[in-house]
Amino acid sequence: MARRLPVYLVLDTSGSMSGEPIEAVKNGVQILVSTLRQDPYALETAYLSVITFNSSAQQTVPLTELSAFQTPPISATGTTALGEALLLLANRIDTEVAKTTADTKGDWKPLIFLMTDGSPTDDIQQGLSAIRATKKALIVACAAGSGADVGVLKQITEVVVQLDTADADTIKAFFKWVSASVTVGSQKVDQGQKEVTGLDDLPPPPPEVNVVI
Repeated sequence: MARRLPVYLVLDTSGSMSGEPIEAVKNGVQILVSTLRQDPYALETAYLSVITFNSSAQQTVPLTELSAFQTPPISATGTTALGEALLLLANRIDTEVAKTTADTKGDWKPLIFLMTDGSPTDDIQQGLSAIRATKKALIVACAAGSGADVGVLKQITEVVVQLDTADADTIKAFFKWVSASVTVGSQKVDQGQKEVTGLDDLPPPPPEVNVVI
């Protein structure tokens, strides 16, 4: 079996995302999928999963090849169980991503894009430990708007970006950048280059997406 590039979208669907932000996220996922389907490298290697979190976390789409991916129903309600989402993400990576063994090369290092507009309403320590134990992923955390807790995101990953607002245009710009990032990752994989390990390996973010230093 060919080595896959697993891509996980971990999306905040709590009540504060209702209205324009959640509609923009839905459109963003559709733009992401349709853009990647036009890229032969991504079609061949990228597999996409969606995990959403509100009062609890759920994997709405397991790791699926792009050609078969269907955008799940996404609606905004409840609180922000980010800790539970991190635990679920670690569990899914452990279950779905093929590990390298003595005989075969496993899948490529997953790319994870996490977006939230608030602060976690649950304890994130267990989830943090579980994610750190996987060690085998590049996580890009996106703080959507000024209400997002950048400090918490910095605990999860060094790669944090911030959107000044969680409106349709800004979220769309973020998802376009995610598409471009997955495309770059797929090309590196296809051409046998080194894996994507940090922000420097990704395309420069658009003006709407600010890198948090």
